[in-house]
Amino acid sequence: MLAYLARRLGQALLVVAGVVVLTFAVMRLVPGDPAVAFAGPKATPEQLAEARARFGLDDPLPVQLLTYARDLVTGDWGTSLRTRQPVRDDLYLAFPASLELVGAALLVAIALGVPLGVLAARHKMRLPDFGVRLGSMLAVSVPVFWLALALQTVFASNLGWFPIAGEYDTSLDTTSPLTLWTNITVVDALITGNWPIFTSTLEHLVLPALVVAAYPTGVIAQMTRAALIEESGQDHARLERALGFGETSILTRFALRPALSPVLSLIALVFAYAIVNGFLVEAVFNWPGLGRYAAESIRSLDTPAIAGVTLLVALVYVLANLVVDVLQGFVDPRTRSR
Repeated sequence: MLAYLARRLGQALLVVAGVVVLTFAVMRLVPGDPAVAFAGPKATPEQLAEARARFGLDDPLPVQLLTYARDLVTGDWGTSLRTRQPVRDDLYLAFPASLELVGAALLVAIALGVPLGVLAARHKMRLPDFGVRLGSMLAVSVPVFWLALALQTVFASNLGWFPIAGEYDTSLDTTSPLTLWTNITVVDALITGNWPIFTSTLEHLVLPALVVAAYPTGVIAQMTRAALIEESGQDHARLERALGFGETSILTRFALRPALSPVLSLIALVFAYAIVNGFLVEAVFNWPGLGRYAAESIRSLDTPAIAGVTLLVALVYVLANLVVDVLQGFVDPRTRSR
């Protein structure tokens, strides 16, 4: 198991190194001069020279790359040209809200996708199977922004069941101020027993979480169905049928655990996809997360912030894959030899 973990960790580090090189290249290829963006269009030659020296723009590219990598390792992710704050601090404030949204969406996707996949596999080529497959295709195919606007129009504007936008009712900051521990509002409210903000956050979270969960739910349901059908055709399943076990028992007691291995790999993929996909959802629901920060950074050509967002998403993706690889090693020992 230790050799398996070391191999996976080495692969993850190689991917991170590649992402660092890629983000550095993006920063240098984006049109515009960071020195001008930082110092302003009316800056004097002396101010521009000072800005170029501050960012090391006059150094050779290999030296700039090594300096960039060294700064990342030491926690210096650069300074935002727009906010004039360290990018690391900006991301620390923006990312928890995105993590809150994506985490809630994935919980919904797993809670719905796996049972639906089991249902479809149990009733293969019958009405429940066709229903699950059709619903999965719709969930995967529907445009995220359209679904977000539709749910917002029906359940927020017309029916008034849920708030239309925001993370929670900001008027509660006066009556029930929240003490921050993790910067994830729903978690901090739960830890501190701030039930007004906890309830308000859950109400605001429902619609955007459902939108982000649509695609992962459809993909997880389809993958679970396919993996279970494959497992139910293995020799062990034939033996279990010969011993008198029913199909439901075979699927849930014997086939589900090995079938979860490819599903776990898929969850890592959809997790990273959900973070990026959530950018549009955050824009529609005015959710104060990474998407809004990225959009504002792109509009202002804030290359350090853009690179920071890119690197953070890549690191989250690599970490999610590493965690899934470890879980796969425990769920299915056969994967350790890969």
